[in-house]
Amino acid sequence: MNTNTRPKLYRSTDRVIGGVCGGIAEYFGLDISTIRIVTLILILFGGLSLWVYILLWIIIPNAPDRYTLNR
Repeated sequence: MNTNTRPKLYRSTDRVIGGVCGGIAEYFGLDISTIRIVTLILILFGGLSLWVYILLWIIIPNAPDRYTLNR
């Protein structure tokens, strides 16, 4: 039996565009606004491509309907 219950990475239901930033924030236990601001800055100044965000949007699955964050 696996006692290490690490949360899975899902796109958040608290989404502005695709839920990627919200999902990453929930996974790491960080503030969603901070992740969104950092992502925007990285996209605007070339540190993160918009294509990477779109790729994550495609790869990371939606959170299941029954999924709730245990904070």
